[in-house]
Amino acid sequence: MADKVLYEVDGRVGIITLNRPDARNAVNGDVASGMEAAIDQLEADPDVWVGIIRANTEGQEKPVFCAGADLKAINSGDAGGLNTERGGFAGFVYRERSKPIIVAVDGLATAGGCEIVLAADLVVATTRSSFGLAEVKRNLIAGAGGLFRLPRAIGQAAAMELILTGEPLAAQRAYELGLVSRLVEPGQAFDEAMRLASQIALAAPMAVAESRKVVLAAAYEDDETLKKMTNRAMAKVMSSEDIKEGLVAFIEKRPPQWKNR
Repeated sequence: MADKVLYEVDGRVGIITLNRPDARNAVNGDVASGMEAAIDQLEADPDVWVGIIRANTEGQEKPVFCAGADLKAINSGDAGGLNTERGGFAGFVYRERSKPIIVAVDGLATAGGCEIVLAADLVVATTRSSFGLAEVKRNLIAGAGGLFRLPRAIGQAAAMELILTGEPLAAQRAYELGLVSRLVEPGQAFDEAMRLASQIALAAPMAVAESRKVVLAAAYEDDETLKKMTNRAMAKVMSSEDIKEGLVAFIEKRPPQWKNR
């Protein structure tokens, strides 16, 4: 039986692929454990600086990035297997990590699938994609972060409508509201995500990681706390080996050779 989550490395980029196209990439225990294992590999590899999550949609009439929780697993009493201790739902949505992850969406991301998207750092989507939290239609709630991450991403009014109706948000509108970073034609999400990842990988990985921490905290911390976090981040990068490399490379007009230390 094929692995339900695949992991491979391309240069500085770790690529995670949801691989249950026959089940609309719904999350079961195999997907949750496979996702956690893939994040472990990405985080542990010092040569990988950025991650991408994509989905295998081969054979699907209408592509689905992820349909969320496998309702058959929930109905059979296996709901607990959809979570891991460190990552929460899908082994990912609450996972602490230091490296940015881009999600490449070409199709529907609904319910837990949308919550995977919301837990990522950047979203690249195609024009045929859509995003939704459809749980209310099954007498469920979006319990994997969607109820608070979606309002942060698109604003309370738009999020409230989506959450209470369960209806999806089209990619163009998601782009306009700020959920989607880059909008591309069908079939081009992964290639565009790779371009974005490659751009990030040109920057100093320590500075990227420290900047990411502050940006993520900005949604819920006060200004004084954020100021302290920024000062700590600045002190860390200024005391690193890479600060000298960044300055010298600029002066010598050459690409920097980062050591991430």
